[in-house]
Amino acid sequence: MAERKIINKYFPPNFDPSKITRKKRASGDKDVQKLQTVRLMTPFSMKCTSCGEYIYKGKKFNARKENTGEKYLGISILRFHIRCTRCAAEITFKTDPKNSDYVSERGAVRNFEPWRDPENKEETEEERLDRLEKEEEENAMAELEAKVVDAKRQMEMDDTVDELRTRNALNEHVDPESVLDKVRRDQDEEMDRQEQEDAELTRKAFANHPSRLAESAKPRPMSKPIDALNSTNPLDLLRKRKDIRSSLGIVVKKSKVA
Repeated sequence: MAERKIINKYFPPNFDPSKITRKKRASGDKDVQKLQTVRLMTPFSMKCTSCGEYIYKGKKFNARKENTGEKYLGISILRFHIRCTRCAAEITFKTDPKNSDYVSERGAVRNFEPWRDPENKEETEEERLDRLEKEEEENAMAELEAKVVDAKRQMEMDDTVDELRTRNALNEHVDPESVLDKVRRDQDEEMDRQEQEDAELTRKAFANHPSRLAESAKPRPMSKPIDALNSTNPLDLLRKRKDIRSSLGIVVKKSKVA
């Protein structure tokens, strides 16, 4: 197995070790602190700005944790350092206690997330207060308009109820006999008016023919008196009726009475 291990490394001809910068902790330097190595998963999907590699959310890394010294309401803000899986470029992101999220800082950009509103992210405290005040005013105006509409509807309902009550009170004091008499009088007046109009139209139609008007005014004699019809014997009418049995060839035998 020893022959498989790499025991030497390649150095290019233009390699200059003096150009390599290394961060060393000086004696007595309290600002420089050792970074703690932690195991974490990426809190959001990102894209590397160096090679364009996409790193999905939840990918595991051995990261270095750094305390930035910043605080929000007493909560420390931490910075995490990871390496790109393709080009090994350094990527850093910080915690965001204010929004309970993480913020990409360097080496990568956060992918687009439709549920995140960038306008609210850049909104200041004054803008937020102004927006809330405006929403409250709009809600107050909407409530006032709704109250006005309800009051108008209630007034219309009250007017309708009063009208119904007045109509019912009038109907209670009305006598049915007087109503029927009034209806009969109206019908009689209407019939008289119709007769007068018919007579006037008849007079105008026969104005140019007075002889026809006289003939139409004369009573027409009946073809047969009613008394003569009433005096007719039904038996005589039956005798006069023609016997059709003989025409059909039906022979009627006379019954013999012993």
